Amino acid sequence: MSLVSSHSPTGQTPLRTVQVLGGGNAGSSAHVRSLALGLVARGVRVTVCAPVEADHAYDFSGAGADHVHVPRSTDPTSVAMLREACKNADLVHAHGLHASFRAVLALSGRRTPLVVTWHDRAHAEGARAHLVRLLERQVVRAATVVLGTSSALVDRARGTGARDARLAAVAPPLPQSRGNSKPDDVDPLRPKVRAELGVVDRPLLLAVGSLERHRGYHTLLDASRAWCRLDPVPLVAVAGEGPLRADLQRRIDDEELPVRLLGPRDDVADLIAAADLALLPSRWEARSLFAQEALRARVPLVASDVGGIPELVGDAAALVPYGDAVALAGTVVRLLGDPRRREELRDKGVRQAASWPTEDETVAQVLSVYDELTRHRPLM
Repeated sequence: MSLVSSHSPTGQTPLRTVQVLGGGNAGSSAHVRSLALGLVARGVRVTVCAPVEADHAYDFSGAGADHVHVPRSTDPTSVAMLREACKNADLVHAHGLHASFRAVLALSGRRTPLVVTWHDRAHAEGARAHLVRLLERQVVRAATVVLGTSSALVDRARGTGARDARLAAVAPPLPQSRGNSKPDDVDPLRPKVRAELGVVDRPLLLAVGSLERHRGYHTLLDASRAWCRLDPVPLVAVAGEGPLRADLQRRIDDEELPVRLLGPRDDVADLIAAADLALLPSRWEARSLFAQEALRARVPLVASDVGGIPELVGDAAALVPYGDAVALAGTVVRLLGDPRRREELRDKGVRQAASWPTEDETVAQVLSVYDELTRHRPLM
């Protein structure tokens, strides 16, 4: 397999790529930084077009890429900025629906190959859902290649009209310090985090994600009523922020539920390592970063049986139907009372995580697509 720059014909200029982000979620932004590191190391020139806040958070410049500030907007000024940034690119790679739509507008009238990665599906309801579907159709029909991070996304792209849609599972960056350490290992942060949350002598159940309707948090609150009867009562901690915060907090207070909304956190890895169970009650997920981090950290996962989750976790997690609070509550109760099953899931989680592609393998796959689409570039 040719890896573009390192195997490019003598006299050919280094491949020039532009990565387009729309502000992006944690998974797509982390992927772009990882991709930039791998591409630059192989001699590829990388420009990342993203809001300046994304560069501050993910340091694309520190990965060796050039960063161009492009606001998360489809107004003519932003599209013109993106068009200018892409004018000398051999290939443009956009991540997510909104970034991809702006890339389609910016490349209008040009023959520059466009690669689009769908990291997740856009979550919308009512009239907005119809608009999202129209945007998806326009993007996939304009893209040269659509990469989906799960088979469900690949099927969705093909059903929407993509001429070339392929599976390209994205590897999240490895934790810098924790790796696959067992939760029971001596770890000074684990008791500290648990003490701060008030769970020294009670189970900690952790959910991570924006406080939006598709995350399934109302189902989680419904399930938490059953856990009030346990002794000791588990604490459900939810890390994230979003439009449902006031509504969820009202329910927690009115129903006296054992749930704490932690708000946005920059210590999610520490929270995961401190947890007894990880909970993912979403309506739909593609390749959940939280699920991957939980399995890597040997924290048993209970997740909705939706989207790309079964493909991602295999038999290394307990899956329940989306929206079924009784099934979610019962599964958690059984796991808390069954140390052997929890240990089994920890071991299976480590084995499942070892089957996921590495960052190098992810970069190599993307490079092979770039090579395929740019092999006929002119020489200097």
